[in-house]
Amino acid sequence: MSTTELLPITETLSPDTPQDVVAAVKDCFESETPVYAIGGGTSLGYGLPAKASGVGLSLGKLNRVVDYPARDMTITVEAGITMQALKATLAAERQQLPIDVPHEDRATLGGVVATNFTGPRRYGYGNVRDYVIGVTAVDGRGTMFKGGGRVVKNVAGYDFCKLLTGSLGTLGVITQLTMKLKPLAERSALVVCPLVDLEEAERILSTLAGSRATPSAIELLDGPYWHDDPVLAEASARADKIGVILVVGLEGTAVEVAWMLEEIAGDLRQHNSDGHTVIEGDEAAGLWRRLAEFPAGEAALTLKINVVPSAVTRMLSLVREIDRDSAVEAQAGSGVLLVRFPTMPTEGISRTVVGKLQPAAAAEHGHVVLLANPSAAEMTHQSVWGGSDAPYWLMTEVKRKFDPAGILNPERFVYQ
Repeated sequence: MSTTELLPITETLSPDTPQDVVAAVKDCFESETPVYAIGGGTSLGYGLPAKASGVGLSLGKLNRVVDYPARDMTITVEAGITMQALKATLAAERQQLPIDVPHEDRATLGGVVATNFTGPRRYGYGNVRDYVIGVTAVDGRGTMFKGGGRVVKNVAGYDFCKLLTGSLGTLGVITQLTMKLKPLAERSALVVCPLVDLEEAERILSTLAGSRATPSAIELLDGPYWHDDPVLAEASARADKIGVILVVGLEGTAVEVAWMLEEIAGDLRQHNSDGHTVIEGDEAAGLWRRLAEFPAGEAALTLKINVVPSAVTRMLSLVREIDRDSAVEAQAGSGVLLVRFPTMPTEGISRTVVGKLQPAAAAEHGHVVLLANPSAAEMTHQSVWGGSDAPYWLMTEVKRKFDPAGILNPERFVYQ
């Protein structure tokens, strides 16, 4: 769907400089016109549907590298730079920002930070919030503000970096970011192992949690969707009755990865699961990308379930009960399940999500959020963001301080 189909915008502005963003937001503040910040347009379906007509603010032209002291392992860039362009810039210095997102050719760094999106390597590398050390943004009055800086050990002032991460553009329009970086891995490998059932999966996941190896990802894949994957086809066929597949990602120096492969093989043999396959090179790179792209695939409904890691298989079992044809990518080491329903659940969103999945996740110290719902049916705050004990009154007060007129992405997340 196009931007105009997902957002009720009457015109789209494309500022060339941060000062242009200031001017545009200031004008909208004075006229009380809603402002919708747009990066690559890859996550516009995330959150409650926008209803109030307003101005789109496309940040695609703010894509410059401001400062890259590679030896300091940090980079400062404008928020409109795509993840693919950033990746290429860092690769030239054998460095990386280990955040995997769908549509990296279009997704912008500012959008990734605003949505707090993190891919399969979260287990080994952490999430987006861990890498933002400096931010510049424009609040709802059209006033530019900054937080953090260009050095890693910077603790002065309020932590705007963490506050804006995941705020969905409701507190400010991000114009510039400083990120800390990691070395680019010398070797990468994926261990693929078909499992007999979820009980075996639970035992192996418990073993991997205490393994001496340090995987960058521990994935549990379930559903017919994964049977058709070109790399996983053979493993899927061997586990066709259940269709659950374990994928362990390993990265590091050649020596480190070789040692970890032996450790993981030993961990699997403890459970008589020695029928694993090691994938490297182009095949591994392709599977990494498909894992990252999974949340953006076509589906009637896409959910993200966060629970404690020990509850992953229990939540996976519940998803199976709701729809055996669902596709699941469980980032098992982190307690995150990405679920795609090929058709709308027969009981509807409210009964399925609010009535079943949200209470089950809450019992496991977690929550459920709706990532995509092309039908736009049953889109309420409860069904999209889930019930939780979050202090919404406090979040609302923070929103008022940054956006007193309520013009920034109004009513899509926290609203007055």
